[in-house]
Amino acid sequence: MMRYKLNWLVPLLLTVSLAGCSGGNKPAEETSNAPATPAAPAAAIDPATVGEVTGQVSFDGQAPAKVRIHMDAVPACTEANKEAVFSEEVVVNDNKTLRNVFVYVKEGLGNRTFPPPSEPVLIDQKGCWYHPHVLGVMAGQKLDIKNSDPTNHNIHPMPSQNREFNQSQPPGAADLMQDFARPEVMIPVKCNVHPWMKAYIGVVANPFFAVTDDKGSFTLKGLPPGDYTIEAWQEKYGTQDQKVTVGPKESKTVTFNFKG
Repeated sequence: MMRYKLNWLVPLLLTVSLAGCSGGNKPAEETSNAPATPAAPAAAIDPATVGEVTGQVSFDGQAPAKVRIHMDAVPACTEANKEAVFSEEVVVNDNKTLRNVFVYVKEGLGNRTFPPPSEPVLIDQKGCWYHPHVLGVMAGQKLDIKNSDPTNHNIHPMPSQNREFNQSQPPGAADLMQDFARPEVMIPVKCNVHPWMKAYIGVVANPFFAVTDDKGSFTLKGLPPGDYTIEAWQEKYGTQDQKVTVGPKESKTVTFNFKG
């Protein structure tokens, strides 16, 4: 009789024990199949409140000596240039400012997105030289590549974040149309036929960019109110950042200074 009671009691004790151990733990949370909450849409830009950032890029120091470009090996190039041609690595204007500095909004636009313009940006190979030397495009915007010379060229951008291409363009050939899918500041460009030909392309995700002119000036128009980081890039001297807050309908001035 005792043996029978023990055989009945052992399974009962095991059942009670297991129930007690599991009773202190919370049940596993069920995995939800509900879709993730989408990000809030970017705030629309009210044209009635936009402002702008203007400024200059100054140069502090003695302007470097001009470096002449010799094209004697290619008669078509020398014939196309009646005057001497000089490197555009550093161009100091008469008012002690810098030309060919790429200035753009680096941060501050949040999750706003901007469609690329339908109008392409032109780069021309003329006089065995790239015109302009520094230019900007939006990601996805077409780059119109023209050969205005009576000699063969090829254009060879060398990006690190975008697709590389290297295309020949004989005299009289149709324009080439290319684009860059991702922002990248800056993309160097060379011509494998004429090694002195160099250019730089700034690819950005917004329309707020400019290249300084012969007065070292730039303007970034149509900015919505906000706090921004503006970056200036120069081929030899690198980059500088400036913080600026733009209020509704406000115009702010930013000055960059590169030391020689």
